[in-house]
Amino acid sequence: MTDAVEVRPITEPEFQDWQRALSIGFLRPPNFTADQLDARRRQFVPGRLLGAFDGPLPHSRLRSNGGTPIVATFRSFDQELTAVGGATVPADAISNVTVTATHRRRGLLTRMMSQDLAAAKERGDVVATLIAAEYPIYGRYGFGPATTLTEWTIEVQRAGLDARWSRPEDGGRIDLVDGEDIRKLGPDLHERFRRSTPGAISRSDLWWQLRTGVVRFEDDWKEPCFAVYRSAAGEVEGIASYESDDNWQGKQPYNTAEVHWLLGTSPAAERALWHYLCSIDWITRVKSGRRSPDDLLPHYLPDPRAARITDQADWLWVRILDVVRALEARTYDTAGSLVLEVADRQGLAGGRFRLDASPDGASCTPTTDTPDLALDIAELASVWLGDQSVARLHTLGRVQEERVGAAREADALLRASGRPWCPDIF
Repeated sequence: MTDAVEVRPITEPEFQDWQRALSIGFLRPPNFTADQLDARRRQFVPGRLLGAFDGPLPHSRLRSNGGTPIVATFRSFDQELTAVGGATVPADAISNVTVTATHRRRGLLTRMMSQDLAAAKERGDVVATLIAAEYPIYGRYGFGPATTLTEWTIEVQRAGLDARWSRPEDGGRIDLVDGEDIRKLGPDLHERFRRSTPGAISRSDLWWQLRTGVVRFEDDWKEPCFAVYRSAAGEVEGIASYESDDNWQGKQPYNTAEVHWLLGTSPAAERALWHYLCSIDWITRVKSGRRSPDDLLPHYLPDPRAARITDQADWLWVRILDVVRALEARTYDTAGSLVLEVADRQGLAGGRFRLDASPDGASCTPTTDTPDLALDIAELASVWLGDQSVARLHTLGRVQEERVGAAREADALLRASGRPWCPDIF
């Protein structure tokens, strides 16, 4: 029976069993070295790791401390998300969600999600975020896909770039650095980047430690290469992290450079870093990693067709917990007023709201006025960052017009000049 399964925050002594259940849920080896477990304990925050406990079952091999078996896992942590216009909002970032195959269809995820979202609402988080491993799961909890991921593969020989290129033409320079340099230079660059990028999320100190090898969750971690772009004035404006394989056929190189992440605060920085990656000896392909669907990458190449899309899908999902603060946090390029009827099956953020917005600011207030549009909280999340079209969702039957023409008006008001982008996974 479901009632026999207890859902609650885990204690620190239960972390090893929780981590084992998480690995089994993600089809990963369930055993860890002491060093790996100590590294992962850095993610333990009291009250933010939930487990579902079923039992007791004596002599279970899934328990290291003689406790009740953990059959589902759930973790959340503090995050900041950038809204349209550059303001950030506090977010409840959700990760490490698993339910053991023996306990599916018992409502365990619903119980964990409900408990976590209620706590996030109480804390004052404006939104919750996650990266959905499977599409159908999270819409029923009010999450909507809010950014899109695109990956390109560049065929270097077709790109049309000068193979003899050795430095940027704008007076800047590219330096190869190590992880220690990245830990010093990266956080400031990322702060500047995310403040201007809707959909971007904050990176913790642990994020930088994991990407530079100071903290290692796995034994097979391999140090990447790091390239830094400095402008002519000496300011760091871009960083790329990448690795390459070693593939030779018949004395000919067919090596691929795979980008882990590449950030630039200027087009000059991005152009120079992509040109550098395409000019490395023996590299015949460059995989871009996670980019925005309207990324300028193909157009930095003399032949944009040399960059072909090899993956495109939904990426960051958002769940709005406070409609008023979410709509007031972002900016608007045009002026307009809308009354929105927002449905929320979880009862966390629904209601009727009047949005009065202009380039000078926005006001959102509960109202009893006749609605212009009716939509689910998940659809509101999909349009909040400007990635989705209200008119398109109306055509699909996911937004209802209560006043003729309101969908197009909302589209003009809520769309942004660029697509939102979240380059990170969590």
